[in-house]
Amino acid sequence: MSDVPVFDPLLHAPGRLQIGAILSRVDEAEFAMIRDAIKVSDSVLSKHLKQLEEVGYIKLTKAAQDGRQRTWINFTMTGKLAFKAHVAELQRLAGA
Repeated sequence: MSDVPVFDPLLHAPGRLQIGAILSRVDEAEFAMIRDAIKVSDSVLSKHLKQLEEVGYIKLTKAAQDGRQRTWINFTMTGKLAFKAHVAELQRLAGA
């Protein structure tokens, strides 16, 4: 990925942009926390995460915690760079 800002239509969708904003501030986030933060159903969040995972922007990790299966999400390096470039391009466009 280059250092040149790039508008990324996959990240630009409101739900995925919100997911990216959350993941850009943490090492990892739990599925339910993201779901509640962006106020979507489990199925809608799952669809967003699947799209991000398919292009290699995020990694999903499942682990038992408190007797329940939990899903943790984190940006891959590719995802971090793509989100950073997308935000830079939005800032460039907003300043134009």
